[in-house]
Amino acid sequence: MSYPGYPPSGGYPAFPGYPPTGQESVYPPAGQYSYPAVPGGYPPAGGGTYPAAPPSAGYPGAAGYPAPGGYPAPGSYPGAPQAGGMPPYPGAPTGPGFGVPPAGPGFGGYPQPPAQSYAGGGPAQIPGYPGGQASSPMPGPPAAMAQCTQGTIQAAPNFDAGRDAEVLRKAMKGFGTDEQAIINVVANRSNDQRQKIKAAFKTMYGKDLIKDLKSELSGNVEELILALFMPSTYYDAWSLRHAMKGAGTQERVLIEILCTRTNQEIREIVNCYKSEFGRDIEQDIRADTSGHFERLLVSMCQGNRDENQTVDYQKAQEDAQRLYQAGEGKLGTDESCFNMVLASRSFPQLKATVEAYSRIANRDLLSSIDREFSGNVERGLKTILQCALNRPAFFAERLYYSMKGAGTDDSTLIRIIVTRSEIDLVQIKQMFTQMYQKTLATMIASDTSGDYRRLLLAIVGQ
Repeated sequence: MSYPGYPPSGGYPAFPGYPPTGQESVYPPAGQYSYPAVPGGYPPAGGGTYPAAPPSAGYPGAAGYPAPGGYPAPGSYPGAPQAGGMPPYPGAPTGPGFGVPPAGPGFGGYPQPPAQSYAGGGPAQIPGYPGGQASSPMPGPPAAMAQCTQGTIQAAPNFDAGRDAEVLRKAMKGFGTDEQAIINVVANRSNDQRQKIKAAFKTMYGKDLIKDLKSELSGNVEELILALFMPSTYYDAWSLRHAMKGAGTQERVLIEILCTRTNQEIREIVNCYKSEFGRDIEQDIRADTSGHFERLLVSMCQGNRDENQTVDYQKAQEDAQRLYQAGEGKLGTDESCFNMVLASRSFPQLKATVEAYSRIANRDLLSSIDREFSGNVERGLKTILQCALNRPAFFAERLYYSMKGAGTDDSTLIRIIVTRSEIDLVQIKQMFTQMYQKTLATMIASDTSGDYRRLLLAIVGQ
């Protein structure tokens, strides 16, 4: 399968056998966020007693989750704080609601929200990775951040790269291809193990595994398998490069990656982008975007968000007041104030700010962003807040809209399944079921076919 126009003729090395075909990403229409409540709330400083805000329209009741084919109005995302006396989200412990002093530890007794955790370790040598070395595995997060998130793919026990390379060789040798044998290997090995299989294959047979796979596969299953064989950091960097090269820009891909990754992930992506493509990502962003959206993405690619997990409730109150005065509380909008707060504060701090904002403005912050912004900068700011409130729900929503309606946005479906498969796909599946009353596997099965469907379902699990 050929990829016309990639890599560009002038100047940067291609990853062997890549890239797969990219498709324009279909983002959820603006304002259609129906988030389920994230476990996790934060107590006011010193058990503070903010006055209860009067009830306001827009919060979902106990049955306020989107039924198949529908979703509530903007502002009724789960995870949004509710004024005192408003009905809680489904499955939440009953209590007085936000704006009423907590009766015990935590805000309304909610546990801390989940956060990503990564294994530590030194730089990994990965043959077949462009430049010869993969980025270092992510360091472990602070203790307060190390919560339970879980991927559907785990490293295979008793792993033997040579044996797997032999299985893949036999699956591709002779007339026809044994796609099921390939699926059985790639869907049940971690990304690090797949890099070792690539190296073993070249050592044993003197051939490039990626080139052999490309000659045997086609279409979406080819794109999915090639994505699985890309080292994680390279896949993010390649996705960003591909989103900005040529005519047009896939802004939703830039938002999905730059507004959701950790500082360490972003720094690794920026370095990989430079070393493998010979380009500066900040310069490419400036050339392909403009205005407040450009500034937000430049802020994101610095990888300098505060990652202190301790919440300063006084600062949350001050930031909430500042955001209100920059938007709802004045004629016009001070966009730089929103950029400063949302680009620099930690995710737990932003969650506390969202809660404080709802008490000050009697409206949730996502609704205010809906009213004050539009287009890509609105989507970017919302993505940051949604990750602060409930990251798995953000990706569940992206997956839903990649398959909803006529046609499938296969590149978005593939990218999210692959990039979250070892991080939090278990939680994404749970949120998907809660939000849409159907399982992710059910929707994938009805929207895809053949080996492509079999491989996706093998990664996702039932």
